[in-house]
Amino acid sequence: MKILIQNGRVIDPASGLDQVCDLALAAGRIVGVGRVPPEFAPNRTLDASGCLVLPGLVDLAARLREPGHEHEGMLESEMAAAVAGGVTSLVCPPDTDPVLDEPGLVEMLKFRAEKLHQARLFPLGALTRGLAGEVLTEMAELTESGCVGFGQAEVPLASTQVLQRTLQYAATFGYTVWLRPQELHLGKGVAASGALATRLGLSGIPVAAETIALHTIFELLKTTGARVHLCRLSSAAGVELVRRAKAEGLHVTCDVSINSLHLTENDIGFFDSRARLLPPLRQQRDRDALRAALLDGTIDALVSDHNPVDEDAKTLPFAEAEPGATGLELLLSLALKWSQDGSGVPLARALAVVTSAPAQVLGSALGTLQASIGQLVEGGVGDVCIVNPQDTWVVQAAALCSQGKHTPFSGYELPGRVRTTLVGGQVAFERR
Repeated sequence: MKILIQNGRVIDPASGLDQVCDLALAAGRIVGVGRVPPEFAPNRTLDASGCLVLPGLVDLAARLREPGHEHEGMLESEMAAAVAGGVTSLVCPPDTDPVLDEPGLVEMLKFRAEKLHQARLFPLGALTRGLAGEVLTEMAELTESGCVGFGQAEVPLASTQVLQRTLQYAATFGYTVWLRPQELHLGKGVAASGALATRLGLSGIPVAAETIALHTIFELLKTTGARVHLCRLSSAAGVELVRRAKAEGLHVTCDVSINSLHLTENDIGFFDSRARLLPPLRQQRDRDALRAALLDGTIDALVSDHNPVDEDAKTLPFAEAEPGATGLELLLSLALKWSQDGSGVPLARALAVVTSAPAQVLGSALGTLQASIGQLVEGGVGDVCIVNPQDTWVVQAAALCSQGKHTPFSGYELPGRVRTTLVGGQVAFERR
């Protein structure tokens, strides 16, 4: 299939390209950026006048709820949500049921995803068997089956000794460990510690839950030399610790969720369970620090933190509701909103944190061909998103493709409507 995309504003944050030009795709790859080969005869031509032509988005945090939680989301619905939001590559954590701690489970999940011919799926393997925090998994076998890293999802490791051993083993073979920094005993609340949580009578999660975990991780990195990706930072203090760690030369990358980038604890309102999230929404000073860190590169990537939750589990009192929100279809629009809300964020940076920057986090784990995801380069994979930046839309639960309909952004008017998504040079989504 040969496709020619004409008259669009092609933006490739990885190379700095930003100009109105044509893009040619054939046999699943990009064969021309700006200069279309003279012998190129397209089977289909897409007119992208007035639209941005971008690399397909790369999302580092998306739960697909399968296997084991099909009542909250299925592979089909969540992959459809991904391409509807322009996401062509996504990383899923290992906390499925059963846990992704055996090669056969990983291979089955990847096989199911590939049959759908939609977004590319990159699973994380479990760091410990059953996420129990005791026995290390067979990381080499899981890597061969397709895992791009190893983590504990939302299950903190109780034993510092086990964490040390996992980092030593991962460092030996060049694997990346993905950790959400949260101290086990301090992280059992339901909202950010502070005056608001106290007034509402909600148990709090202090910033120290994040910073204590970060201190522990960084001290172990100094002795092991391992590579760690920190998932969903939430505090100003945490940002400062990461900034220092990077300055010291530690092998650290990190991300922040769309929820923490745009919202604060005040968005809980009167116990709105749609704002029941992990990590919890914190104060405005934390949000401002996260925004500044994402802009200056201290935080590498912006993620959807997609975690679909069914109606029964969400429509409960705040403290009893299951944490999580749908986000795949909102990621691009909320990145654009970040660049348009008067904070002085260049469009190229807002797009980089959802395309080339998260792809760089994955790095060598992608393999030779897929190493070109997140960018528009001749010979690279044909993953492309066409979006109309002037087309605003209102977030309505019923209109979302995801099986999870709950989001704290419900009712928001957002910029940028994805028109077409191509994965491997094939149209995976087209808005009618």
